[in-house]
Amino acid sequence: MERTLLLLIRYTERTAFERPLTSGVAYAVRVLHSEREQFEKHQGWTIKRMDTLEQNPVRKDDYNPEILEPSPIQEEYAPVIFAQDTISHVVSLDMLSGTEDRENVLRARESGTGVLTAPFRLLKTNRLGVILTFAVYKGELPSNATPNERIQATDGYLGGVFDIESLVEKLLHQLASKQTILVDVYDTTNLSHPISMYGSNLSEDGLQHLSSLNFGDPHRKHEMHCRFKQKAPWPWLALTTSIGILVIALLIGHIFHATVNRIAKVEDDYHEMMELKKRAEAADIAKSQFLATVSHEIRTPMNGVLGMLDMLMDTDLDVTQQDYVRTAQASGKALVSLINEVLDQAKIESGKLELEDVQFNLRAVLDDVLSLFSDKSQGKGVELAVYISDNVPETLIGDPGRFRQIIINLMGNSIKFTHQGHIFVTVHLVEEVLDSADEMKSPKNTLSGFPVADRCRSWAGFRAFTQEGSIHTLPSSINLIVSVEDTGEGIPLEAQPRIFIPFMQVGPSTSRKYGGTGIGLSISKCLVGLMNGEIGFVSTPKVGTTFTFTAVFASGCSNSKEYRTPKISNQSNIASPEFRGMTALVVDPRTVRGKVSRYHVQRLGIHVQVVSDLNEAISSIRSGSRVINVVLIEQEVWENESNISTLFVNDLRRIDHGIAPRLFLLANTVNSPRTNPAASGVYTPSVIMKPLRASMLAASLQRAMGVGNKGVPRNGELSNLLLGRKILIVDDNSVNLKVAAGALKKYGAEVVCAGSGEKAINFLTPPHQFDACFMDIQMPEMDGFEATTIIRDKEQKFNNSIQNGGSSAAAFENLPNWHVPILAMTADVIQATHEACLKWGMDGYVSKPFEAEQLYREVSRFFQPTSDVIL
Repeated sequence: MERTLLLLIRYTERTAFERPLTSGVAYAVRVLHSEREQFEKHQGWTIKRMDTLEQNPVRKDDYNPEILEPSPIQEEYAPVIFAQDTISHVVSLDMLSGTEDRENVLRARESGTGVLTAPFRLLKTNRLGVILTFAVYKGELPSNATPNERIQATDGYLGGVFDIESLVEKLLHQLASKQTILVDVYDTTNLSHPISMYGSNLSEDGLQHLSSLNFGDPHRKHEMHCRFKQKAPWPWLALTTSIGILVIALLIGHIFHATVNRIAKVEDDYHEMMELKKRAEAADIAKSQFLATVSHEIRTPMNGVLGMLDMLMDTDLDVTQQDYVRTAQASGKALVSLINEVLDQAKIESGKLELEDVQFNLRAVLDDVLSLFSDKSQGKGVELAVYISDNVPETLIGDPGRFRQIIINLMGNSIKFTHQGHIFVTVHLVEEVLDSADEMKSPKNTLSGFPVADRCRSWAGFRAFTQEGSIHTLPSSINLIVSVEDTGEGIPLEAQPRIFIPFMQVGPSTSRKYGGTGIGLSISKCLVGLMNGEIGFVSTPKVGTTFTFTAVFASGCSNSKEYRTPKISNQSNIASPEFRGMTALVVDPRTVRGKVSRYHVQRLGIHVQVVSDLNEAISSIRSGSRVINVVLIEQEVWENESNISTLFVNDLRRIDHGIAPRLFLLANTVNSPRTNPAASGVYTPSVIMKPLRASMLAASLQRAMGVGNKGVPRNGELSNLLLGRKILIVDDNSVNLKVAAGALKKYGAEVVCAGSGEKAINFLTPPHQFDACFMDIQMPEMDGFEATTIIRDKEQKFNNSIQNGGSSAAAFENLPNWHVPILAMTADVIQATHEACLKWGMDGYVSKPFEAEQLYREVSRFFQPTSDVIL
């Protein structure tokens, strides 16, 4: 709507040569009082009152629209939203708050004709002028439309401003004689008090000619008085003058008539533009529906493919068969990822991509991402690590899923193009980086020892790092800066300007060699913008690339608003009681890598010391200042200092602190590290594979030291939550029924399948024995929404019967409210579908293709206290 009106105003500016006597054109929109708050929020300004200017006229130099008072409360308003530059000062003024303006606006919309104001002093120029106002209707109205019909159809008001003095001066010149004609123009609507619109208004004796003027508004009367400035002319000259005056009067009338026609033409153009806008919106809706439908039709069979492959993995397969199944699974997941990216790009283009506000643990999110890429990094021998500053709060409020998506996109590119060295993700507060920018500029000390691109150049130009820029300084806002650093191939200089353009690859052979769609970075840039951040990069060919982005979150400690818990792990404290009071010694010659190891070990509640070599480690243990319980040695140190490692082990044997320290090697590749023959017994080092994550470290330490939980199998203790639970699965697709049933049976659930909404209603009519239900949305004859509505109605009637002492009240007297959890199960992943599920009475949402753990996590929420942490 506003874009159409803006085009309309620009059109009037380009055609100003056809209206040489029009000072400007403005458009005011009709706003009801119920719409005012939303309208002002959208426009970014408050509707101003017009009568303030009427009561207190101001000079040109004193005019400041910002100091005008807000328009008083009334049923409706007519604020100006667009105006040509010459009268741009009227934007935000309410035409209905002015005395005469209100009368003219209301009369224009009721009559459907142009309405002219009385003469008034134009703001800024202080010259006399008038406004010709027309109502703009939402559609074509019949010629016999009633005033009420016209009022209801009104969409806005279009006004043209005329400078009367300029108009007359341009038209009235000396006639073909030596005499000069003086002209006075009056508004004679009120005969007893005529208003002078133009002229000297000096009464002199002599021949005068009076003629009426018609400006297009029958409610207003105008006259023109003409006389000679010199002595009275000869009779033949008077006749010529009269004819000339008549021609001038006709010319003025023609000009106003042409102006009216031009405004009518502009109004027709406006209606045409509105029709084109409706067609464009309809096309956009059709495209979104097409994408949603295609996505659904692809996701449904993909759910069956991936689900059956997962079930196949649980059968007895030889090594070759397992490899085939894993390859098929990876291909299927890649296809689903591609579908997600295309849908996200479509949402971005339509402006419908929105973020959530939920509480989440940033460290848990990044641990999850590390697990996702650990196999690839170990297979390539590339070091993968994450470091989060201690100043970053444990809990944040924002969209963890979209933040995770940004990290995955950036790390995915790094893994793809990096064949040696490292990939390093760091998270700091923006304020920290601002205070230590000089310290972080040196790229010499890196995670793997390989040179890297200077990360400081990756945020060059960020608003937060310039004097003109501003970062969010609200007490609850957390400004993060995240860097993803790699030692990969780098981006060619000629390709760097187009790196964020959708569907663009670095080179023509890139997509064939590495795969991908080329839209991950463009989506990431959009997501960063939605998080009020910026993204940039620096890349040096054959050295590496560093991407950096900022994001603004709210502090998770805020109690001003209730936020729901996300579906991902939200574990904020990994520390276990058995680790309290323990001390670990990390042996690593690289400062950055040692810092990363200390960060992850400290998350377990263990005190950490870092030394650079085995000699220093021996000295630290001999000092006896603290009892060392765990020694973590980098694999390269153990291999490069093999002669010292024998002495190190011997010293450990001679030092008796009651409990011998446990030795661990931190390895980076899947190849087993070489173990020194001298290391035997309790001093035989256990291997911990990188990348380090707190949960993995805890499990490794517990298993090696024989304390705590020694690990939970895939269908471990948590599966007891579903043991014996009766769950109904409703889907018209038999393959999806098998996949969902097989997934839930792994966790001990009793599963019943139904192929239609009607059967689901029969199963879930109270009283019944079901504990939960997974309901497909799109089914023939009766969809999941309709079936859920009927089930909820039956539950409500049953609850009312119990409360009113019905026949079944005795059997269910301990059940305060019968409500079976119903979770939507659909391939639609658009936000509107999620919202519709909640609107129709469903309790959750699972998108296809789904995995067994995903179904378990969603349904298990209803079988445990809400305060428990879901792992």
